[in-house]
Amino acid sequence: MTLNIIQQFFLKLFSVFFAMSVSASGAIAPPSTENPIKPKDAENVNLVFAALADPQISNYMFDRYAVFGAAMEDLHASERIDAVVLAGDVAENGLAEEYQLVYDGLKGIEGCRYISATGNHDIRLRAYSQSKKRFNEFANALNNNVDPVSEFHFTERINGYKFIVMGSDKSAFEEANISDEQVAWLDSEVKAENGAPTFVILHQPLKLTHDLPNTWGNGTNPNAGSVGDQSDAIKEVLTKYENVVLITGHLHTGFGEASYETIGSLHMVNVPSLCIDNKDGQYNGSGLGYIVEVYDNEIIFRARNLETGEWLTEYDEVITLTSGK
Repeated sequence: MTLNIIQQFFLKLFSVFFAMSVSASGAIAPPSTENPIKPKDAENVNLVFAALADPQISNYMFDRYAVFGAAMEDLHASERIDAVVLAGDVAENGLAEEYQLVYDGLKGIEGCRYISATGNHDIRLRAYSQSKKRFNEFANALNNNVDPVSEFHFTERINGYKFIVMGSDKSAFEEANISDEQVAWLDSEVKAENGAPTFVILHQPLKLTHDLPNTWGNGTNPNAGSVGDQSDAIKEVLTKYENVVLITGHLHTGFGEASYETIGSLHMVNVPSLCIDNKDGQYNGSGLGYIVEVYDNEIIFRARNLETGEWLTEYDEVITLTSGK
């Protein structure tokens, strides 16, 4: 990534204040290395990826970056990570220096492809064209500009499995503006897989899922916390097909009963915030994410505290596929 002089200044300023904060509060404990990230069945696993959401890295909220740094140590110490999936809200304010901090932490995981979706925090404070340029420069730089993306919705194939990334077609503050054209594109991309396991990445979940609107703190508005007006149209598309997994974030809900649910054949997993203290779950706190293992007949979402390097097996989610790969 390339920062201008002003952005470099604020990044250096962040580094100074972060160092002062660490000095005042004591050393940051690195994650445990007793249980590193590695597949349950290394011989038969087809794909391993980290599903993370809502780091919301800020150039002034130092506690978030401390959590992020520990989580990155955990990821970099893994035995195998084929991809890192970021389900939106990468940066708190969509600033270039915030993306630089995320880039510096994530880059360089051996053999890893990075799949980055936008969230409302990434696009809501400036012109849509500027947000698109800034976010895509960050996302493409992570992949060394190999097969770069130019839109917020795109597809990626890793180890034979398709990832369909969705993103707002206009600036939005909380919900997303998904066009009819993008919904039609989604339909064609899922249909083309003929029932093969397919991952759809969208920052905001569908309405009335994952205990919404309660997990958004609003029990009266049915759209609260959701992707917005196109929720029903997206649901209609995704429930037509087999073996579709929708991965979302946005809610900052910890691991528990609201993490996974189904609508017909559609599987939905909501990922906790990586760097902000989660709420409303049975296991809250920060540093949370999933390590996803894909096998011929099942997908395992393995719950992990990446800040401490601990598996949280009681919160794992196992999806049984209706057909082989």
